[in-house]
Amino acid sequence: MNNKVLNTLEFNKIKLRLKDCAVSAPAGRMCDNLRPSSNPEWIAKAQNETEAALNRLLKDDRISFGANFDTRELMKAAEIGKVMSPGELNSLGRLLMLVDSLTEYDQKYVHSSGTEDYEDAVSSYFAGLIPVPKLLSEISRCIMPDDTIANDASAELKNIRNSFSVYSGRIHSQLNQMVTGSVSQYLQDAVVTMRGDRYCIPVKAEHRSKVPGIVHDQSSTGSTFFIEPAAIVELNNKLTQLHLDEQEEIGRILTSLTALVAQSADIITEDQKLITLLDFMFAKAKYALKLNATKPVYNEEGRIRLRSARHPLLDPEKAVPINITLGEEFTSLIITGPNTGGKTVSLKTAGLLTLMGQAGLHIPALDRSELSVFNDVYADIGDEQSIEQSLSTFSSHMTSIVQILKHVNSRSLCLFDELGAGTDPTEGAALATAILEHLHKKGIRTMATTHYNELKTYAITTPGVENACCEFNVETLSPTYRLLIGIPGKSNAFAISKKLGLSDAIIDAAGKHITTDQASLEDLISDLDSKRVRLEKEIADFEKQKKDFERREKELAEKEDRIINQKDRIINEAREEAKDILSDAKNVADETIRAFNNAGAPMKIQTMEKKRSSVREYISKHEEALYAEAMKNSKKNQEKKAADVVTISAKNAVPGTSVHVLSMDVDGTIVSAPDKNGNVSVQCGIITSKVKLSDLTELSDKKSPAKKTSAGSYSAAKVSTISPEINLIGRTVDDAISLLDKYIDDAMMSRLDKIRVVHGKGTGALRKGIHDYLRFHPGVKHFDLAAHGEGDGGVTIVEL
Repeated sequence: MNNKVLNTLEFNKIKLRLKDCAVSAPAGRMCDNLRPSSNPEWIAKAQNETEAALNRLLKDDRISFGANFDTRELMKAAEIGKVMSPGELNSLGRLLMLVDSLTEYDQKYVHSSGTEDYEDAVSSYFAGLIPVPKLLSEISRCIMPDDTIANDASAELKNIRNSFSVYSGRIHSQLNQMVTGSVSQYLQDAVVTMRGDRYCIPVKAEHRSKVPGIVHDQSSTGSTFFIEPAAIVELNNKLTQLHLDEQEEIGRILTSLTALVAQSADIITEDQKLITLLDFMFAKAKYALKLNATKPVYNEEGRIRLRSARHPLLDPEKAVPINITLGEEFTSLIITGPNTGGKTVSLKTAGLLTLMGQAGLHIPALDRSELSVFNDVYADIGDEQSIEQSLSTFSSHMTSIVQILKHVNSRSLCLFDELGAGTDPTEGAALATAILEHLHKKGIRTMATTHYNELKTYAITTPGVENACCEFNVETLSPTYRLLIGIPGKSNAFAISKKLGLSDAIIDAAGKHITTDQASLEDLISDLDSKRVRLEKEIADFEKQKKDFERREKELAEKEDRIINQKDRIINEAREEAKDILSDAKNVADETIRAFNNAGAPMKIQTMEKKRSSVREYISKHEEALYAEAMKNSKKNQEKKAADVVTISAKNAVPGTSVHVLSMDVDGTIVSAPDKNGNVSVQCGIITSKVKLSDLTELSDKKSPAKKTSAGSYSAAKVSTISPEINLIGRTVDDAISLLDKYIDDAMMSRLDKIRVVHGKGTGALRKGIHDYLRFHPGVKHFDLAAHGEGDGGVTIVEL
């Protein structure tokens, strides 16, 4: 990939932002050296690694690479016997601890996946890490965190330091006795001080001869001599020897540790390389998370299809997503429209996202966006006027274009900003048309911006070449930055001038200088644009209705399934209950018959009647129990229908009367007059049942089972108006919860089973407050963050 395009499309700025996401210096250098590749296998591998690291971060972001550093020079020195310092050993120890923590991180992630043989694109890097526990243990035992040698580093060092403490204590004891006793009157101050590595006392100059010993120093005024008393000279000599012994033993310990390091140098070097690679991959994942970026899908047909793409260097809150298509139905795209409308940004977005993808970075666009691998990307964008080389803007651009045309091939992507500008418009348009035609015949994917009407006409009349424009709102005199493919753009110079107050006379006079063909083209473009706006509105309305119908269809299907399941359950329960009742009735009847048979002699009438009465009482008892249970189950329904209830009596129980059977909670029609026991036959669907008059209520004329209740009407009204998403960004936690509480009530009344709560990422306080509220809401079944690419950390999906 040529260096010029990397600067022109600002890929180097992408590398700087990526570097900010790297933790260690070696990974930062990898970010500095990152370049797009034209090798499809390398690109696929790099994209998979970024995706795997991103998935791990989303699940567990507790991973750090801060202890990583370049060990190559240190390992070379250790291998040739150069003794390592305590600080270097401590740094190496922290690196070895990092190996252990990364291994543990990987094991936890694999375990959480549910399969012990889980593997992704970064698993091999974690698996390649080899801990060196013996060396880590020795370094931790011998070197303290402050880079000093521990007393327990060796038995000899411990003995030396213990002896040093004993002799130092003796010296202090004798000196304290001296400064507070026999020589106190000769001292400048009653203190013990050090000169070099020898203990001394400050003696007044005039009493120097009164204190026998060795003079080690004198004050700047000459009034004080620092004398090592003769009584402690031997003790000081012993301390000096112990100090030398200590340094010798420390040297031996460091030499031993260095030898251990040299033995594991190859393992340490390989571990450090793997850690650097992992840090780099997770830096790419962190940057993808910042951009809300996704993995592009690659094709071999030279096709670009970017869905809601955003320029990664623009403010994500202000950048307008655009859709870019190239290489499918057309290989050349000519973008027209007013200045500052977003034409150049569209070019740079397509080019920069291509470079990012081929460098293994995810791109800021919706998932399923497509890119193709190009051998090279060429861009002629911006004012390249050169005073030093005496080149005008046109000459500079043309020099760049000449170089591009020398190197392009069918696997190149070419981007031209204001092609043919900076010279006579007629000649410039002719040159621009010829250049585009040359590239088009070679099948080279090309995007160009222009103001020339000739290029709009060329795109309209040439197969495989398409117009596009950046939308401009004349009413507000501001661009919308939306890229509209298939429609040529207008400069809108007349409309903008009129809006700004230029007189109609001047505008009319200007219009006379435009040729008929040019005027016709502008009128055609205006007509197409108005039709496009109307069509987009109709499509949006249609999509809304389509989603509404699909939701209603789904609700009806679910309701039908519930009714079928409920029907089967009720029938099965009724069969079981009927079976039990029949069994009990049979037992009572059998017992009565046995009583008749066992009587022998003819049974008295009174006794027979008593037995018959007991059977009737048993049957009545079960009927009353069933009736009471049914009345209990239909209590709510009775309360709703209380205003319309009309009691059924023998007088108004006329065949054809519409009634409601309370015990069964169904509607039917009387088909026979009451019998002597007060029972009537009621037709309920295809079943005719004999029912007591007291179990019936008359349905009013206005009451119909097919009509919806008021609650049902409310639900239907809500379903048609309520949105499945609520946006709470910018609200305080209290305001957001208040709005969300009412919204959930409406959503449940509307029978929505799932809603989206948009709270944004920010500091996380609003998301936490909303989650704490949802966790205890009785109407919430489950909630979780949205999937990656569909809102992720800024959106919560709530299942009601």
